[in-house]
Amino acid sequence: MATGKVSPGSTVTLDGEAVAVAPDGSFLIGFGRNAKKKAVLTATPPDGAPETLTLAIERRRYKIQRIDGLPERKVTPRSAEDLARIRDDRAKIVGVRARRTLKTFYDTGFIWPVTGRISGVFGSQRILNGKPRSPHNGVDVAAPKGTPVKAMGDGIVALVHPGMFFSGKTVMIDHGLGLTSVYIHMDTTTVTQGDFVMKGAQIGTIGMTGRATGPHLHWGVSWFNTHLDPALLVGPQKPGG
Repeated sequence: MATGKVSPGSTVTLDGEAVAVAPDGSFLIGFGRNAKKKAVLTATPPDGAPETLTLAIERRRYKIQRIDGLPERKVTPRSAEDLARIRDDRAKIVGVRARRTLKTFYDTGFIWPVTGRISGVFGSQRILNGKPRSPHNGVDVAAPKGTPVKAMGDGIVALVHPGMFFSGKTVMIDHGLGLTSVYIHMDTTTVTQGDFVMKGAQIGTIGMTGRATGPHLHWGVSWFNTHLDPALLVGPQKPGG
């Protein structure tokens, strides 16, 4: 993720796609697991010529992670009821990620929502019960059930769900300009949709709801529909949170 600022009233595009810009000219962009090697950022002031910057994207190597012992229904759902739930869950998540809140709540920075053993890293190829699945789109932190989960940064609680098919109890926070965070598999949630939370505020507790084999937090960050590596936003864990 990278942030920038242009003259108020300017437009910004990334590879020709419009980027959300706050009234003061602030904007942010992000690159996911399969980003191309280069990207073109263009800013056009209200009374001037476009300025273009070519960005070089560093490629990374990702791990393979094998997870066994999951209920088969949670690996390969087949019933019409389960598939309908999954579609509904995805629609809710996509709706939150489409928000274009022209605020810079993210300015206050980010923290780890919980500290503990890293049991899953961003971008790893998942093999569930021996079946290859999509890459992992977040960071998993293992901790005892009931451990408090904190908001990684300031923002508006955009979604609180009591039990998604894969994710279990889920909270999503809108940090502004398309940046959202998601916290899943929780045992309890302690916020309400529409709440404004500050960085470090408790939003729930660790659990193992949804598709999980043990108590942990799956923590994800997205810029609109582009999944970002949360660990790159916060640096190494610090003892005590």
